[in-house]
Amino acid sequence: MTVAALRRFAGDRKGNVAIIFAFSLMPIALLTGMGVDYTMATQRKAELDAAADAAALAAVTPTLMAQPSAASVTAAQNMFNSQVQSIPGLSYAAANLSVNAVDNGLNRTVTVSYTASSQNTFAGVLGQSTWALGGSSQSTASVAPNIDFYLLLDNSPSMAIAATTAGINTMVNNTSSQGGGCAFACHETNPSADHLGNPNNEDNYTLAKNLGVVTRIQNLNAATQSLMDTATTVMANYNSKYRMGIYTFNTGVNTIAAFPSTPSSAKTLAAGIDVLTVYKNNWLTSNNQNNDADTDFETAMSTINTTMPAPGSGMAGQPPQEVLFLVSDGVDDSNKNGSRNEALFDTSWCTTVKNRGIRIAVLYTTYLPLPTNAWYNSHIAPFQPQIAGNMQKCASAGLYFQVSTDQDISAAMAALFQQAVATARLVK
Repeated sequence: MTVAALRRFAGDRKGNVAIIFAFSLMPIALLTGMGVDYTMATQRKAELDAAADAAALAAVTPTLMAQPSAASVTAAQNMFNSQVQSIPGLSYAAANLSVNAVDNGLNRTVTVSYTASSQNTFAGVLGQSTWALGGSSQSTASVAPNIDFYLLLDNSPSMAIAATTAGINTMVNNTSSQGGGCAFACHETNPSADHLGNPNNEDNYTLAKNLGVVTRIQNLNAATQSLMDTATTVMANYNSKYRMGIYTFNTGVNTIAAFPSTPSSAKTLAAGIDVLTVYKNNWLTSNNQNNDADTDFETAMSTINTTMPAPGSGMAGQPPQEVLFLVSDGVDDSNKNGSRNEALFDTSWCTTVKNRGIRIAVLYTTYLPLPTNAWYNSHIAPFQPQIAGNMQKCASAGLYFQVSTDQDISAAMAALFQQAVATARLVK
């Protein structure tokens, strides 16, 4: 080939298009493969996300909300795994699925998380066989269980104390002949036998009314009626069902509103709550000299424990949950082995009740120090500072309130009720 011919070949540009096209094939193939596999991976992820959503929702159906959280986990796993099987081109194992169900009061939150891989069609071109996928879905549902409430209310003579500081002072100032003054409006059928020194020989119960002194038992009466209104409102808000039983206790247990009463009917019957009537000092009746041992906690707790059946989950088709609502000033005053026993009440019965799965809400109406009263100083003062702690020991976690003189029993009972409902668990 001559020099001229070589120059003509070197200057010829007609083959450049083929060369450039050849060099372009690689990135074109790469981009095409990536686009196809990315589109397929995106589509598969959308299907996986839909499966996760379905699984999370399936875990909080009304039926599953009535069961332990483990049932929700199993339902979510089954739902997700069954739907994933119909997605082609997917690398997935059951071990790549995480389902977590958390109960918090009336709420259950289920979180479904997954990892998987989309198989690439252009694995050789992309240099990888799969495209990593992952996602999660969360669903929360609330349910309010049906609850049976059993109110056990102390109506022993000590609950007839004046409800305010002013009332206490009024009673003490008007009963100076009774051991230095008495703040209790004790109800007696034969007060003249005690020579109380009251006008017209009336008992302190009548004296308090004549003086316009409101007693703690009167406040408890009004608070219990108000509580039934609260129960009616909360029941409607939660679309649940509450049933009531109201009982007072002293030497025994007395039925005010027999279970199962509706809140509205229980409110009407609660108007009959009043302090125990005795014959005279140291005599329960004209034939029963019981030395004023008028607060028998052991009998009260054992009786109410027998009254309450086994609780359930409170969900549809299941027995209701149960709450024992105890209101008292916390002093046991009963006959033990033939002698009067004034002491902290034995909380072992509270443990027995709670071990059955029944929660106990306790409202402690403070047993007030009465330093002007000789009986208080000799019998109650030695353990009075321990009463509150003992009452709290009886209560279930978060269900203890204390109300003292000049404080609102109605507000305290309503708050305690709301707390009992709000902290109800989905299952036992």
